[in-house]
Amino acid sequence: MTTSPTEIRAPQSPRVSAGTPLQIWVPLVVLWLVWGSTYLAIAVTTQTMPPLLSTALRFLAAALILGVGLTVFKGIGVLRVSIKEVAFAGLMGVMLLGVGLGTVSLAEQHIPSGIAALLVSVNALWVVLLRMRAGQRPSRLTLAGVAVGIVGLAFMLLPGGTAVVSGTDGEVVLWSAAVLVSAFSWAFFSFKSTGYPLPRNVLVMTFYELAIAALALFGVGAVAGERLDFSVVTHSSWIALSWLVLASLIGFSAYGWLLNKAPLSLTSTYAYVNPVVAVLLGWLILSEPLTRDVIVGLTVVLGGVILVINGERRTR
Repeated sequence: MTTSPTEIRAPQSPRVSAGTPLQIWVPLVVLWLVWGSTYLAIAVTTQTMPPLLSTALRFLAAALILGVGLTVFKGIGVLRVSIKEVAFAGLMGVMLLGVGLGTVSLAEQHIPSGIAALLVSVNALWVVLLRMRAGQRPSRLTLAGVAVGIVGLAFMLLPGGTAVVSGTDGEVVLWSAAVLVSAFSWAFFSFKSTGYPLPRNVLVMTFYELAIAALALFGVGAVAGERLDFSVVTHSSWIALSWLVLASLIGFSAYGWLLNKAPLSLTSTYAYVNPVVAVLLGWLILSEPLTRDVIVGLTVVLGGVILVINGERRTR
């Protein structure tokens, strides 16, 4: 990718059309809950599976299920799209799923699942900055909501709320920075996606994204020396991986739909709500720390989400 931040322009595409409130809110709430639970599932999966290959297996299984379903109900012809559409869907798959979630799977070897989700939530800030760089003017309520959300995240990231899963403090800092970079990759390509010649059918687009991301992760994982030893995989990891496959089908389809139907700032509120779900699940199931700072931060974050939602509603 050769485009620099100063060259970003607001994408324009006839693919995007405003959805009704029901068409936006149902997939948005699903996105909040489903993706929020995946951080816990990733932590459990990677207890006995290598991070990159397990993520590749997750995407491959989801792609196969989706591909078979599309073929059965729509016919094989539904998967026939242009080479350019496949290429751009593959780009989205690699940069969003491969880089974004592959990095999170690696990072959760060193940092708690809830903290990984908090770091990913910086995505919402990247989105607003990209919109401003492109000449768009988010409403004051949207900007205020982002600011409030960042304050809430800062509370949750204060010393005392973050535990080290394994490794040194330096490794924790390194992988935390890697997650922030992957969040920018996700935000940047989500922002640019409305100008890409992607398949118009959201499920077909998701199929190619999942399949190509899986192939890329299998390659990188093999080069990195990862190996899948099924004899040591626990039942808990299999159950968690199965949920991740289902979450891939549901979550990425909902996300692709929302990119076409809702403002990106509203869609990106998942980045604020997911940490709330992730932190609570991590505390309940994995005994990850839930400090007073985290509780206050969660409350502030929800306030930021409300402001963003109201700001985007007035803009629309």
